[in-house]
Amino acid sequence: MAATQIQSQAEEEVSKLKTLELDREKYMQNRQELEMKLSESTNVKQELDLMDDDAKIFKLIGAVLVRQDLDEAKSTVDKRLQFIESEIKRVEANITDCNKKTDAQREKVTKLMQAMQAAAKK
Repeated sequence: MAATQIQSQAEEEVSKLKTLELDREKYMQNRQELEMKLSESTNVKQELDLMDDDAKIFKLIGAVLVRQDLDEAKSTVDKRLQFIESEIKRVEANITDCNKKTDAQREKVTKLMQAMQAAAKK
């Protein structure tokens, strides 16, 4: 393979690697946001568990506070926790997949760089 072909292929593969790394960063940021939401929702659940059955609960909808039943609030928070946990699992699977693709792409780039160096020595 000619040196210019190897170089153009290497540039293309490096571009793919950068794209994969950006995707990984997005997934990591997404997971971090989900972890924060999980923590907040867990705190809300703990607070709701401490309340008496006759406690007045209010939910913020837009700019209005609306009264909500304690059991309904607990149910809503439980559903939110389940959703967030499933989203975290999905994002972690995406991160794992992206890591595998990134590692494979790094190997391709390394091999092409070695081929470029070998071609340059000739």
